[in-house]
Amino acid sequence: MNALAALFAVLAGLAGGIQVAVMGRFGGRIGVVEALVVATSIQLVLGVCVLVAVRGGIGHLTSVTKTPPWMWIGGLMGLIVVLAITVAQPRIGAAATIGILIAGQLVMGAVIDRFGLFGVEQVAISWPRAAGMILLAAGAALSLSR
Repeated sequence: MNALAALFAVLAGLAGGIQVAVMGRFGGRIGVVEALVVATSIQLVLGVCVLVAVRGGIGHLTSVTKTPPWMWIGGLMGLIVVLAITVAQPRIGAAATIGILIAGQLVMGAVIDRFGLFGVEQVAISWPRAAGMILLAAGAALSLSR
């Protein structure tokens, strides 16, 4: 199962790379906010299709009312990511956008792990993890040079 999870992570990385390039162009063509609305609308429609295909209907959505509202923050974070890449890519390029995005995700992931935020298991920030974050941040900074 770990191999399948890793495969999904690789696919997400590849999809994210494509998304950065496409959303930058799309925002330039129709407007940043308009591209954001279209992209999130497509995600909603396809998400409902997946829900119906996997669960046989949308009835399982009623369980959302039993979850704490802070768990809904993922939708807001997704919106921020799509908006940010749509704005950043035309200005700094796909590689720099992705590098900075990943560096930010790694740092936030380390903070979440360190303090056990959102109910995740606490994981200490070791020297190798800290070095990895520093190297990734340096790489992201270097990717800004053209």
